Amino acid sequence: MYTEQTWIYKRAALSPMKIALIDSQTGEQWTYQTLTDQISKWFHYFHQQQFQKGDRIVVLSQNRIELFAIIFACGLKGILYVPLNFRLSELELSYMLEDCQPVLLIHDEEHRKISSKFTKVKPLLITDMNDHNAESSLPYSNWSQTDPWLIIYTGGTTGKPKGVVLSFDAVNWNAINTIISWGLNETDCTLNYMPMFHTGGINALCLPVLMAGGTVVIGSRFHAEEALKALNTYKTTMSLFVPTMYQAMLDTDYIKTATFPTVKVFLSGGAPCPKTIYNGFEEKGILFKEGYGLTEAGPNNFFILPEEARSKKGSVGKCMQFNEVKIINELGEICHANEIGELYIAGKHVFTKYWNKEIESNQTLINGWLRTGDLAKRDEEGDYFIVGRKKEIIISGGENVYPQEVERCLLLHSNIREAAVIGVEDVRWGECITAFITCKEPKDFDETEIISHCKKSLGSFKVPKKIIMLAELPRTEIGKIDKKRLVQLAVE
Repeated sequence: MYTEQTWIYKRAALSPMKIALIDSQTGEQWTYQTLTDQISKWFHYFHQQQFQKGDRIVVLSQNRIELFAIIFACGLKGILYVPLNFRLSELELSYMLEDCQPVLLIHDEEHRKISSKFTKVKPLLITDMNDHNAESSLPYSNWSQTDPWLIIYTGGTTGKPKGVVLSFDAVNWNAINTIISWGLNETDCTLNYMPMFHTGGINALCLPVLMAGGTVVIGSRFHAEEALKALNTYKTTMSLFVPTMYQAMLDTDYIKTATFPTVKVFLSGGAPCPKTIYNGFEEKGILFKEGYGLTEAGPNNFFILPEEARSKKGSVGKCMQFNEVKIINELGEICHANEIGELYIAGKHVFTKYWNKEIESNQTLINGWLRTGDLAKRDEEGDYFIVGRKKEIIISGGENVYPQEVERCLLLHSNIREAAVIGVEDVRWGECITAFITCKEPKDFDETEIISHCKKSLGSFKVPKKIIMLAELPRTEIGKIDKKRLVQLAVE
């Protein structure tokens, strides 16, 4: 039995009657003792089925507290836990199942119908385990800390989804980094609406809080006012939401008079956070900070004190204690302060490989360093800023234009709620800078006036040539603006 597999049992031994998990929809609560009892139940079932070390189990379910029992039981048995995005089509899910070849598909009632279509894999309704009994002692798999625990599929906005393999080391060192950076302990409580088919819904705060002995409150379908009320009901201390969720919160009447006395800080991730959201929370005296992460690393990589985040809006801070980061320019050299280059990350929290994709793995992992594909810069004080995706650089008239810089300028306009900037192929410019926006008052949309606004702050080559207003911007399943779809819209 290895510590990397069994730390949840050791945590339960320290505080067996402490509340570990709460389902915000049903009110169901599990103590740490209940959690380990549930883990043993799932482990016993896996053992009965004669699943072997290295087998894969896929899960198709809304967020629910039972998923944590399955995650830990997989680790104990040496099985790889593979959560699937239930928002994908049958065809997309079929690709993932064919890729990872699972021995079992665990699903909730809502996804019973689509699960039944995958006839090559045995289905199991998650609630069928309620009456299953667990044996008190079973043999554990002899695994090392570098062996795989999770496969999390990326969104696939740049092609076919890739299965990111995360080892015990990757998961546990991410948790350790997070605990150290935030000083997490048994008094902490997080509310999680992030989908648990993404690393943000598992590794960003949930597992770190459990490792520290705190409480995780699980939400499934996000409703802004309901989430805001839950933050106080459960006396939460810190929680992660994506910018679209925060904007929905700011749009409620409830937040106008609400206070959050137990909340230390609100964390934002998944997509760049507009300064209007920072300002909205700052006006209420609420500490707010932006993070940076990716499935292949952590996702937690940087830390900034919430107080410092106020004066350095947009900064993700400095790298965490057991991480290494560097920024490399086009010449392969370390960038100087304020020079933009590609961000590289190293540490035990970095992923092992892409499942069944050796070429892509070797292109991404180079001498122990993860090439993120993200552009960043570091200021004179050593704080890092994420500039954008390397693949999203627009080359217009021979000049490099960073979409995020143009987006920030657009968001300073009083009538613009959201903005996304892309490059569209153009005979004259090479790429035409095209902005998609949503407006607070659509009837007042004036393309000429918005372009004039941009000219006051941006060099002429950075100013959008075309501005398109939409009722809402298309998004991926985790709330990122879907720029691949915007490119399609631009040429339609």
